[in-house]
Parts: sequence; C-alpha cells; structure tokens
Amino acid sequence: MKENSWRNFQSGYILGEKKQSLFFKTKKLIIWVMAILVFIGGIYLLKINVPEKKDVPEKKGAPRKDVKEQVQLSKNQLNHIITNTKFNNTDKNFFFVDVSDARYKIFTSIDIYLQQYLLSLMDRLKTLTRGKPQRIALVVMEPDTGKIIAMTGFDLENPDKNPCMESDYPAASIFKIVTAAAAIETLGYKPKTQLYFNGNKYTLYKRQLKDVNNKYTSKISFSRAFAESINPVFGKIGKNYLGKEKLDHYADAFGFNQVIPADLPFLSGTFKTNSKEYHLAELGCGFNTDTTISPIFGAMLITAIVNSGNIILPSIVEHVTDSDGQMIYKNKITPYKTAILPQTAATMMLLLGKTITRGTAKRSFKGASKDKILSKLLIGGKTGSLYNRDNTIKYDWFTGFGKEKTTKKQIALSIVVGHGKYIGTRASAYARMILTQYFK
Repeated sequence: MKENSWRNFQSGYILGEKKQSLFFKTKKLIIWVMAILVFIGGIYLLKINVPEKKDVPEKKGAPRKDVKEQVQLSKNQLNHIITNTKFNNTDKNFFFVDVSDARYKIFTSIDIYLQQYLLSLMDRLKTLTRGKPQRIALVVMEPDTGKIIAMTGFDLENPDKNPCMESDYPAASIFKIVTAAAAIETLGYKPKTQLYFNGNKYTLYKRQLKDVNNKYTSKISFSRAFAESINPVFGKIGKNYLGKEKLDHYADAFGFNQVIPADLPFLSGTFKTNSKEYHLAELGCGFNTDTTISPIFGAMLITAIVNSGNIILPSIVEHVTDSDGQMIYKNKITPYKTAILPQTAATMMLLLGKTITRGTAKRSFKGASKDKILSKLLIGGKTGSLYNRDNTIKYDWFTGFGKEKTTKKQIALSIVVGHGKYIGTRASAYARMILTQYFK
C-alpha cells in the first residue's frame, strides 16, 4: 500500500515537471513571437512617418535656395557709392548713402574726438582776417593699418574739393625723404657721414653743385643736413651721386606717378626727370614746383619708414551694411609695396627724429622733452616750404609720426598749409597740437 503511494507520488511529480517545462517553453515562444511582431510593426510605422528626402528640413544656418544670396561690394563699387562724400567735413564715423533703390550704412575709421578737434581749428581759421591760409589739409593715419582717423581742411578757391586728396601741392623738401633713403641704400650713407657744401643752406645755385673743398666750404653730417634741410647737399646728392636712374627708381619705389587703389582712389604725386643736370639737383633737394604730392600720399611716405620699409594702403571705410543690416563690405589691411630695406627705414627714423630735436621743426617742438604728453613719445618728421609758380601761396609742410615709447600706439601725420599774404600757424605747429590732442 505504501509502495503504491510512493509510485503514485513519483509519477505525479514527473508529470508536473513536464507540464511546467512545457509551460515555460510556450511562454518564451509567445514572447519572441510578440517581440518580432512589434519590431515589424515599428518598421512599418517608421517607414510611413519618415519624410522623403525633399521634405527634410534644412539644417539651422544653412542657406535656403529660395533666399537670395548676399552680394558683396567690391572696392570699385564702394568707391562709386562714397565718391561724393565730404569726409573732410564730417564729424561722425558713420553715415547713410542712398543709391537708386538701395540704402547703405557706411562705417568709417574716423576718430570722432580727434576729427571734431581738427574741425574746430578749421572753424577758427576761417574767421581770421589776417593769417588765414588759402589752402590747408591735415591727414592723420594709423601707419601700421593705413586707417585714416582724421582728415580735414579747406580750399577757399575750391570749397567743394577735398584738399587732402588733391595732388598739386609742391612736394618741396618732403622729397628729401626719398633722396635720403636712396643715398643710404646705394651710396652707403650713415647718419655721421661727413658732407660738404658752399654758400647758403637754402639756396641752390649751379656753383654750389661743384665738388670743391676750400676755406669757404662748410662740413656737416648727413643727419644734420637732413634735419636742417640743406639744399646744396641734397642737390649734389641728386645730380652728382645718384643721377637720373636712381632718382627715378626710388621715386617709383615710394609710389610716385601712381593712382593709389584705395577705397577713395587718388593720385600720389608727380615726379619727372629730364636731361638737364641742374634739374636733377632741383629734384634731389625738392627745390622745384614740378614734383608734387597729395597730403594723403605724404602720410603714406611715413608708413614706409615706420613699417620697416613697407607702405600700407590707406583706407577710411571700415565696413558697409545694406538696408537689412547685413555686412556687404569689410576693410582689410593691405600692404601696397616695399619701398626700402628695413635697415634703411631704421636709419631714416633717426634722421626724422633729428628734425624735431635739432632741425627745422625744433622751434615748434621746443620743450617737448619736458612736456607731460610729448615726452612719452618718439617723434620724427620732415618739413618743407616753397612758393607756388605764381609766387602767391607759400606752401608749408610737415610729414611725420608720433609713437608711444611704452605701447604700440602710433600715428602718421601729413599737414600742408598754403599761406597767403600773411604767414599764419605753421604746419609743424599743427603737428604738435595733433600729437598732444591724440595722446593726451
């Protein structure tokens, strides 16, 4: 009886194990089948909801095909837009220009505080009855970027013209910068090189061009001859030592006889040689009315010296936006050409400095070494003066630079004053005013 009970128990247990195993196998099969069905259904639904390629929204920031592409202005187009703008009269650094169906907002590099200061000087000059210049032009530029930060002036006979861009001013002794650079590179001149001349410092007679050394001969260093702007010395350099080919070469290297492709194109100046030997002497020292320059070009000459021989293209426009506020033009700092070697430029810096401390600008910069502002600067320059052909206007020049000794802040200046019957404030005096105002 007990044996049958045990056997019945074992049979029931084995049958239960088989049923349980079958249950779990069936359950697993059902789960797999359901998973497969869900997977297939998901693929089907996904296929329905995924848009075709043409309906896929474009990525954020990508240009749409139905949106008109932004057109950038070329420098020539910009020139046509701003050609009638009176930059020499503005006291703002942005303005609007309407052209046909478009409106442009022009942003400039003008330093409004410096520009307003110079405009106030011009306003005062115009009220004078004695000492008012017939023409005056002042240009201030960043020599390392070419950006014009101030530009003003006036011409009583041609009030609608920008006198800073006119190229008919006699270069006078400003051309000695070119002659001196050529002498350094081709003749091996150094600041202490001893030179000789006879007669007056500021005349240029044919007899003064002879290489003589007698009891009437004066000896002077190259740096002092430059600083004091001695005509016979530079006349002899031009005629006797450099000659036509070298003068032509260096005039071209500095950019004479060229239309400068700036955002406001202008003629640099004119320089022409001929077969007359005496004319080479006149050209070498600037004692002629044939060689001319524009005030902006005067500042460009200084950039060659400050930038180790490299001339930077001047600019006044920073950027331009259209009526939608989109930028369609942006200025780029552009090297124009290499005029001289770096070591030549370094020597020229010394020569320009001598003009301020011991030369023709000494009176205007008297006490600068003790001035709280000017004493912190390295200052250099070149002066020049010459009457026009009709002997009615005496042109008075200063081109130079001011540079902080402890920072990279610097400016190049080009100033010309066309004095009438009475001599008023000189160009070098304006240079001091500008340097003091800008660096204060």
